[in-house]
Amino acid sequence: MSITMNSCSADGAEGNENTTTPEAVVTTYNYNSSELETMQLINEYRVSIGLNALEKNNHISSKCEEHNKYMIDNNVVNHNDFTARSNNIMTVLGAKKIGENVAYNYKTSAAALKAWLESSGHKENIEGDYTHFGLSVSTDASGRKYYTNIFVKL
Repeated sequence: MSITMNSCSADGAEGNENTTTPEAVVTTYNYNSSELETMQLINEYRVSIGLNALEKNNHISSKCEEHNKYMIDNNVVNHNDFTARSNNIMTVLGAKKIGENVAYNYKTSAAALKAWLESSGHKENIEGDYTHFGLSVSTDASGRKYYTNIFVKL
């Protein structure tokens, strides 16, 4: 099993994320237009370099949304509790490999993807040997967007 994580932001901070999550599969997730656009752009990029398109997964996206909520509530940008998210995805979905990218304060999906592709660690996750992904794009009270993108090989 392999776990990787990378963040891309204007600011970061340390903290602890204490959330309890049930070990049940989340089957519904209401994607917003930013999430759908970002996922489409990631898949278009992957296909353009000869990789498989990733299948979106509602359970993974719900874990991304939980992390965005944590980051907004605590005014941080980080990977806190990534181990718990990974363990949940491994337990519930049987994941063999997991990677995570986060980003903050990019106004458009294209800008977030461009920043990720310009960072070797983020690009490695986007180009990784994965089969599925989840994504959440959440906006805080000041209008700043938080992105959490988890890649999974099932």
